[in-house]
Amino acid sequence: MKLLPRLTAEFTGTAMLLAIVVGSGIMGERLANGNEALALLANSLATGFGLFALILVFAPVSGAHFNPLVTLAAWSRRNLPARTALGFAVAQTCGAVAGIMLAHAMFDLPLLSAGEKIRTGTGQWLAEATATFGLLLTIFGATRYGIPTLAGAVGSYIAAAYWFTASTSFANPAVTIARALTSTFAGIRPADVGFESLVGQVTERCRSGRDDAGATAIHGRRSDRQLAEGALDVRKIITGIAWVVRHRGERRHA
Repeated sequence: MKLLPRLTAEFTGTAMLLAIVVGSGIMGERLANGNEALALLANSLATGFGLFALILVFAPVSGAHFNPLVTLAAWSRRNLPARTALGFAVAQTCGAVAGIMLAHAMFDLPLLSAGEKIRTGTGQWLAEATATFGLLLTIFGATRYGIPTLAGAVGSYIAAAYWFTASTSFANPAVTIARALTSTFAGIRPADVGFESLVGQVTERCRSGRDDAGATAIHGRRSDRQLAEGALDVRKIITGIAWVVRHRGERRHA
């Protein structure tokens, strides 16, 4: 199969996954009336069910990785060329950010906002290592049984990992980067990801753009130029993230 449909599948699938993760977190928190356990239950169930559906849909197209670590593992097993693997990682990261923006838009929030939840420390890193190991073990162990079984196994594992890991199981670099761009229930503090300055600049730009757009809408003077500048900002964000992912990939192979 040609590369473009596969990249599109990875972008779309990862975007939908993040929209599910963040959107269900927002809805769960709003309806739980301060009960964090209930909000986490809603968040984990929605993520597990959503992953099941997304893997069923996209696995025949791209393998439904939705995760640079899964792509890296596939590359290391010689199941994926290096060029394709790098393209997948970029598509996944850009899709994750797009999913955050979609979820925020659906709930009428700023498109991007810096995360605030502290998720760092030895326990958190051990939890992430455990969650990632378990995810890869589940994927490579269940692949032999076919796509429906694989989809159910991965969805079930991720839903469970929300509860048995201290970090609520990110286990995905693209997801981690994107969740630093949301201050909602599913967010993570940018400093704990390692690019606090970049996230601050991006979210501040989005916030100022939103404020400017609101002011011009009130006075009825929103111009085509402002809309074009807003679209350019989004493209710059995606391009910048893609550059970071590509640069880190090149350093890893160097």
